[in-house]
Amino acid sequence: PHHGGTHHGGPTRARGSRMVSRADAGRYVCWATNRHGVATRNVVVTVEYEPSIGELDCPDRRLWLEGTPAQLGCAATGNPPPLVTCAKVGDTRDHPLDRPLVTPKEEGGTQGSPRVPPTVTRAHAGTYQCRATNAHGSAIRNITVSVEYGPAAVTLRVLPSANVTRGTTFSLDCGAEGVPAPTYAWAVPPAPNLRVATDNRSVTVTGATPANRGLYTCTASNRHGRSAGTVLVRVDESWLVALVALGSLGALTVLALAVAGGYYLKTTACKKGEYNVRDAEGSSEAACLHRHRHRHDRTEVFGIQLTQP
Repeated sequence: PHHGGTHHGGPTRARGSRMVSRADAGRYVCWATNRHGVATRNVVVTVEYEPSIGELDCPDRRLWLEGTPAQLGCAATGNPPPLVTCAKVGDTRDHPLDRPLVTPKEEGGTQGSPRVPPTVTRAHAGTYQCRATNAHGSAIRNITVSVEYGPAAVTLRVLPSANVTRGTTFSLDCGAEGVPAPTYAWAVPPAPNLRVATDNRSVTVTGATPANRGLYTCTASNRHGRSAGTVLVRVDESWLVALVALGSLGALTVLALAVAGGYYLKTTACKKGEYNVRDAEGSSEAACLHRHRHRHDRTEVFGIQLTQP
């Protein structure tokens, strides 16, 4: 009999052997004929091959957002359908992504067991290795995962201190974690002696005045959210109080010295000075002089200089 075969949907194959390709898979119709009739038979041919992971089905760079489900979708082809597992490089722990996480194509691939994916955290950032395996071999692909998140942990520092002495210079520095890098904005007591840095991360006040006291708020923002920090600045004027106190003390000192000086002059008026005898006669000064003139026998001797009348 005469024998032949046809690949369903394709041209008739010639006899002989050749290398098998994936395109050879499909349904074949074989027939045998002689002068008495024809016999046919359908044959389904399956071609098996090792796994492969392509760029279109498994991009090598991923961007995740903190707080969303961690899904490392990575498709692999192969027959039998390969098992794909992904694990973080250098992480020896039982990582939550070391189970199958694939989206199989029609020509092969397996989907991992249904499960609730973990929530993305910053610790998930790094390099992952995905491996597709079947009976004929394996394929490996490395994937870089970046994690973005909104601003957090805003730090607001006042240097040298939030208790500021009037007339001095102080500054406020603001910082926050976030990917992409946050931008900064300030809400501060309005004053002409305040300067904001070009990157908006710091504020400097020169020659502090009472207008600089109050709340200073720094807000950090990126496309995923915002966060703020606030600090209360006090301007201390105690040096003015001290100055006023010193001034008062000085006035009292001057007054005390004046009183003491008057008393001194009064008590020494009878001892020394210039006198006009005629004008002083009968006065307290004359009485004083007369009294002392009768006490010349003591060790204390007084002299009188007479002035011209």
